[in-house]
Amino acid sequence: MYRYVVFDMDGTILDTLTDVTNSLNWALQKHGLPMRTQDEVRHMVGNGVQHLVESAVPKGTPNDVVAAVLVDNKAHYTAHCNDTTQPYPGIMELLRHLKDADVKLAVVSNKPDNAVQDLVRDVFKGIFDVALGQTDSIPRKPHPEMVHLALERLTDDVSTHESAVEKAVYIGDSEVDIQTATNAHLPVLLVLWGFRTKEELEEAGGQTFFSDTQELERTLLGD
Repeated sequence: MYRYVVFDMDGTILDTLTDVTNSLNWALQKHGLPMRTQDEVRHMVGNGVQHLVESAVPKGTPNDVVAAVLVDNKAHYTAHCNDTTQPYPGIMELLRHLKDADVKLAVVSNKPDNAVQDLVRDVFKGIFDVALGQTDSIPRKPHPEMVHLALERLTDDVSTHESAVEKAVYIGDSEVDIQTATNAHLPVLLVLWGFRTKEELEEAGGQTFFSDTQELERTLLGD
């Protein structure tokens, strides 16, 4: 049984794709740029909002336009991050069962921190012990610092962080998550209801996959 479980957010516990796509397209359209389909956006997310915008704008877009799209996208998403977003089926039950088993829970995301905090507050209502999003002071994933900081906060003691790693696991849905877990020296469990296919995850080095939350729960609780 794991004592500390660190979750990715987008594509892992929350289906955010529609709201992410809508905000991106609102910003692109505002600047006269072609919009993107949800399937295109699905393969752009995971590396933070700046990477998302840079991937979405046409090649050769002037830097000042890219910067303006980024600002507008962030502003729109802050206001609309929970319009259609919802937990994947079975996620709420999984999290409650882990909480009941006294497992400490964290969520770490390359999504801007203000959106992470809003979604954790509004959707999960106190379930997570620690929630971290992208800020200027913390390198984005796959750098391990965000995960290590989450574990430190879960244990309330920096000195016990290394022992916490031995009892922790990382759960995600993308190649970024695989690399993040590797960099943080954590085992990684990959869900198949998110933004990448099993084939894409296998190509990125993924080995342990879950297609439903019941199976994942049994593994996490050691049943």
